[in-house]
Amino acid sequence: MDIILSVEGYAKHFLLHDRGKLIPSAANVNLTVRAGRLTALVGPTGAGKSSVLKGIYRTYLPSNGRLLYRDTHGRVIDLALASEHQVLELRRREVGFVTQFLHCLPRQGALDVVAAPLLTRGLDRDAARERAGALLARLAVPRRLWNVAPATFSGGEKQRVNLARGLIARPRLLLLDEPTASLDPDTTDRAVELLRELKQDGIGMLAIFHHPDLVERLADDVVQLSTPVAAGDLIEELV
Repeated sequence: MDIILSVEGYAKHFLLHDRGKLIPSAANVNLTVRAGRLTALVGPTGAGKSSVLKGIYRTYLPSNGRLLYRDTHGRVIDLALASEHQVLELRRREVGFVTQFLHCLPRQGALDVVAAPLLTRGLDRDAARERAGALLARLAVPRRLWNVAPATFSGGEKQRVNLARGLIARPRLLLLDEPTASLDPDTTDRAVELLRELKQDGIGMLAIFHHPDLVERLADDVVQLSTPVAAGDLIEELV
């Protein structure tokens, strides 16, 4: 199967300038993501699961390692070294990220929030809104809320909008950071069905799930991470 992403020796640490210390977040992470398959990241709190996703999406600049992404033209790009322009273009066309929290314009209605990625790709506004409405309906967002700003929504309703926005453009590589953490069981089942459909269409996914049951239901490959520094160990001092 086609490898979309290869992560080789990824590490991320943060520098506390005032204390002269390095705080490790993830270390020596190796994994692959293949077309039509979901790779799940598992491990204890503090193992750096979210740091891996943010490094791939370039929210964080990696400290070490290679993040080799193969684009639609077959070109291999090291995301750790890619320019800001390259990263933004990949986000617009090929790489999506569903985070744990919804960030959007404060007065924008839910329908337009979800349709926005399609508008960025040049789709007609009416067509984009129609597709957004269909996806919101599948995730059980009531029609009365479609033109309301999600800032007023409950946590579960916000996460449905967040998930719909992340899925609607059907990116080639989809990163998922606990996308169902705030969802009720029925909506979680709806989300699982959508993710399975995306896999069938050849989309590769790298995901963190809150519940082990979701790993069992969706993951084709599982990567176990361990905490970079064990509890009680001294944090590395800079010299």
